[in-house]
Amino acid sequence: MSLKERIYSVLIVSAAGNLNTALTALLPESKYAPVHSVSSVSAAERAFAQRTYDHVIINAPLPDEVGTRFAIDACHAEGTVVLLMARGELHADLYDKVAEHGVFTLPKPTSRQTIITALSWMASARERLRNAEKKTLSIQEKMEEIRIVNRAKWLLISEIKMDEPNAHRYIEKQAMDRCVSKREIAEEIIQTYS
Repeated sequence: MSLKERIYSVLIVSAAGNLNTALTALLPESKYAPVHSVSSVSAAERAFAQRTYDHVIINAPLPDEVGTRFAIDACHAEGTVVLLMARGELHADLYDKVAEHGVFTLPKPTSRQTIITALSWMASARERLRNAEKKTLSIQEKMEEIRIVNRAKWLLISEIKMDEPNAHRYIEKQAMDRCVSKREIAEEIIQTYS
């Protein structure tokens, strides 16, 4: 799927109404939906507890705290890309605190074009995370299959007195002969002998 076809959910954390309006104008509904705005870190934490977001944009400082801790926490959530915007004099210090956690930063004031560029970087980073999530899921599924097949092999060894190579061959042959996965055969063996 093309980046142009993707739709990203966004959480804006900012107490500055004029910046919220400007950011919302840069987030067309055809590409960014839903877009939620909150004005404090505590409200952002509540919103984040209810659902995850693809993008989080934080305008620091906020009324209840600067926002660095929330930026780091949000960045560690699965699949979330975070942009922390801070006044020029605070930017270098905040960058040092959050960059190693994968948080993008921008100094303020900034231009409309810079924010648009940052949004495109965030989309690229989100897609990279999405691909990593797919690989992780695939690896986890494969590991689960291996565990199930091994459990079935041990049941064949203990119940039918097969040796390990023969138990392995039996599961593979049954899967090939019946045109099903080794996992399905293993699950049947587990059901039969457990």
